Amino acid sequence: MRAVLMAGGSGTRLRPLTCDLPKPMVPILNRPIAEHIINLLKKHQIREIIATLHYLPDVMREYFQDGSQFGVQMTYAIEEEQPLGTAGCVKNIAELLDETFLVISGDTITDFDLTTAIEFHKKNNSKATLVLTRVPNPIDFGVVITDEKQRIKKFLEKPSSSEIFSDTVNTGTYILEPEILNYLPDNQESDFSKELFPLLLDKNEPMYGYIAEGYWCDVGHLDAYREAQYDALQHTVKLDFAYQERSPGLWTGENTYIDRTAKVETPALIGDNCRIGPRVQIEAGSVIGDNVTIGADADVKRPIIWNGALVGEDANLRACVICRGARIDRRAQVLEGAVVGSLSTVGEEAQISPNVRVWPSKKVESGATLNINLIWGTTAKRNLFGQRGVQGLANIDITPEFAVKLGAAYGSTLKPGSTISASRDQRSISRMVSRSLIAGLMSVGVNVINLESTAIPIARTILPTMNLVGGIHVRLSPNRSDQILIEIFDSQGINLSKTKEKKIEGAYFKEDLRRVQIPEIGNVVYRHEVLDAYSKGFENLLNSEAIRYSKSKVVIDYCYGVSGAVLPQLLAKFGCDAVVLNASLKETSLGQEEKESLLDQLG
Repeated sequence: MRAVLMAGGSGTRLRPLTCDLPKPMVPILNRPIAEHIINLLKKHQIREIIATLHYLPDVMREYFQDGSQFGVQMTYAIEEEQPLGTAGCVKNIAELLDETFLVISGDTITDFDLTTAIEFHKKNNSKATLVLTRVPNPIDFGVVITDEKQRIKKFLEKPSSSEIFSDTVNTGTYILEPEILNYLPDNQESDFSKELFPLLLDKNEPMYGYIAEGYWCDVGHLDAYREAQYDALQHTVKLDFAYQERSPGLWTGENTYIDRTAKVETPALIGDNCRIGPRVQIEAGSVIGDNVTIGADADVKRPIIWNGALVGEDANLRACVICRGARIDRRAQVLEGAVVGSLSTVGEEAQISPNVRVWPSKKVESGATLNINLIWGTTAKRNLFGQRGVQGLANIDITPEFAVKLGAAYGSTLKPGSTISASRDQRSISRMVSRSLIAGLMSVGVNVINLESTAIPIARTILPTMNLVGGIHVRLSPNRSDQILIEIFDSQGINLSKTKEKKIEGAYFKEDLRRVQIPEIGNVVYRHEVLDAYSKGFENLLNSEAIRYSKSKVVIDYCYGVSGAVLPQLLAKFGCDAVVLNASLKETSLGQEEKESLLDQLG
């Protein structure tokens, strides 16, 4: 009998585990999920396996090759252009399926009795038998209802709570007769649950549900991934272990050294060529891959550590996943539910907060606290502020959610009821970030005077005249057209001191954010007399009469910026004859070539 192993999924919900691995190759107890499935098939005398591949197909082909090392015969069918769906990928290999065959999902951990399921299929002369199981909460699965003879009567894919009519769900394992594939179109995406099975029901083809006893886990998200490992260690599911059980509940590989002062609670699994240092504490439920080094005094509580990872001295790991080749430096902490992607580095005394995910090949700086997923860019910095404010890639580093939190952190360092100004340049990205900052400030009880699109000298100058405690200005960086620069001013319009910047950074990274009641939430007001106030202040500092009698002719290139809103008023007061260039507002910043051409034009 042949089996089709559906292994084409990209495993989006398991990211970053699946950034460089297809979902069936993600390890459980240091073996790929697909290997556990192949062991199950082999146990039930199914040794001819066809794997359907789409996402990163070479990873699986290079691991299993022809299958001879695993006691089976492996062939592969690759969906080159687009995924064909669960049924479409099987239709694609119909010429290889000339007798009863089994289809099994490549992302499940199970110990079902497949032999009994196949016997049930043949005894009932079924055209399609679905292997079902009972679950406490069927909302995330396809629900199936059968009659007293187990013939299927009704399907419902991922029901709402009001639609649940059964606790028996589809496990993605099917025993099928080849003729049912005739109902499927060629080279088109199609799905067993949504299209083929309802069609067979309409055609009154004999279709049965076999309710299997045993363990089944759909490894569809990170919590399920960790739970499947813990269940395997507790023998809740019967899986083959890759290593010998050296003492009750402790499986260790070859050439692994555990210091005599280290404490390992069972059950636990430690792979080949590992080095466990002095006084290391390993709690029950921990799964440690091959070639892993754990430094002295590290405290390891139920993590899943993949091959080649390095854990430094005094590090703290809590029910997290550390992927291939990742490095956790001295005294770093990776907390519950967090994931550190392959080849990433977590610096000394850094902290990865609960449920935060770090994508592959990233660096978290020493002492940094990471509270949001690190997906784009390469580094999570310890400091928010650079030489002149907070700067980062627009909508990648500086996102709306980042700006809301930064606004709340800044506001939390001010007294409730304080008032600050918010200003920006004319670009829509700056408007988006400015509004997010204002939302964060309001949430901690700070009032905001929104100056909207305003030149930065105006924003600085009017702060002392309005008796505000500070201000924020958002603009495209003058140095990088793809970056946003956020500058925070004190009550005199001067950039904050390093001491005040550190206070904001502390509130941001420690999430020490004030939360106020509804009546205390900040207000936003708009002020339109700002230009008049600035003009008067500017005029007071000049010898206006001397300028007026000089009858100057001035050529001004506004470079499409917001200064075009204030200078005409000033120049008119001084009786200057202005020749104006490029006074319209522009969304994008000027490149170097464009700036040079404008200078030529000005000349």
